[in-house]
Amino acid sequence: QVQLVESGGGLVQAGESLRLSCEASGNIQTIGAMAWFRQAPGNQRELVAARTNGGTTNYADSVKGRFTISGDSAKGTVSLQMNSLKPEDTAVYFCAANDYRSYGYDYWGQGTQVTVSS
Repeated sequence: QVQLVESGGGLVQAGESLRLSCEASGNIQTIGAMAWFRQAPGNQRELVAARTNGGTTNYADSVKGRFTISGDSAKGTVSLQMNSLKPEDTAVYFCAANDYRSYGYDYWGQGTQVTVSS
């Protein structure tokens, strides 16, 4: 089992920046990819950014050029630097980790609220 704990959410104004961090504990040696998802009220959870343990990254079109994912799966850490935030980025952000032996994301954090005011 892997446990994930996020930190760094908060309330900012449009155009400002925030950095989210996630730290894994437990069987971190089983972690493959790590990612950030978000869910706004009334919306489905969506992938924001992901990073494989080889360092390959991918981003949602809506955040390309503004958000940067970084981290080290071997250490069980992942961060999301969010710049030029927009009100539509307001959501609960979740850290997720993939077990390299399976498809999809197997472990989830509790979520951290990001609110961007206009």
